[in-house]
Amino acid sequence: MDANLQFWRAEGQSFFQRFLLWTDVLDPLLLLKSSDEIRRTRLLLHNSGKTLSEPLQNDQTKQAFLLSLSSVHPDTNKIIPVLFRPPGKFPQDNLNPKLIFVYNLSFLQFVFHTYTTGFTLLNGNGTTKAEEYSLQQKQIFYGLGAISYAACIGALPLVFMNRYTLKSSLTQLVVKKILPSPLLGLMSAFTVAVVRSPELESGIEVMDRNGKVVGLSQKAAEKAVKETALSRAALFGTTFFLPDVLMYFVERAKFAKTPRALALVRILVITSVLAGMLPVSLSMFPQCGEIKRADLEPEIVSSTEETELFYNRGI
Repeated sequence: MDANLQFWRAEGQSFFQRFLLWTDVLDPLLLLKSSDEIRRTRLLLHNSGKTLSEPLQNDQTKQAFLLSLSSVHPDTNKIIPVLFRPPGKFPQDNLNPKLIFVYNLSFLQFVFHTYTTGFTLLNGNGTTKAEEYSLQQKQIFYGLGAISYAACIGALPLVFMNRYTLKSSLTQLVVKKILPSPLLGLMSAFTVAVVRSPELESGIEVMDRNGKVVGLSQKAAEKAVKETALSRAALFGTTFFLPDVLMYFVERAKFAKTPRALALVRILVITSVLAGMLPVSLSMFPQCGEIKRADLEPEIVSSTEETELFYNRGI
């Protein structure tokens, strides 16, 4: 089992533990670390031979693990490109939540879904055993389809409203205030499910508590993809909906006296909600997922006596 997954098993048992860990892993300063420093850190962790069975007490070792968690894929041991590492997700996601729907910019929708799809590709489970070339082709093909579909569906309500000049207050409320939140959450979950669908076909590796690979499981893949899709839907659905609720109370309290001040408060509210929801959504489910042996395929059930097996959920 990779050191990253061992760390999540030891340190991320509860939601609160995972939340505190993600707040550290999402530190943007970790993006400034060089590839050489990351490789040295990984080598140090591997050479230490430490088996994590309980939370760490050594701060220096914990910092090394945080750099590894933020920069290295636990299945492939490859360094993740800077823009697609977890600490890089917050500034990139700030492109989206309001501007895309308020101004009906289909291009920005396409850019947003392109980024989140790339993030999903590079941070999903990497243990599928299909031929590498065909698997990459399939994922890219599915990804392009998901991006195009999600961008079109996201822009459709405003296009429809403008095309048929539906300007009533009720239509404005539904299209601009109510509909975008569930639609954005749904499309975010949809892109995750489509891009990671090859995992459902080929299965992902499941391991025993000692890190030994027991087999490939489609049921574990289904659980991993479902949990990731739900966390992504919660992130973007809430990030769109909650600022409107908060801004309603701000406007009622007349906290901002001028339109410029109100716009500034809106930006601060959106950024704050996203900053809080990102670690919350990532903490909803364990990164080193657990699944009962009885819930797996018969060939895996018969190959081990372990009652619980583990897998990398992906991000």
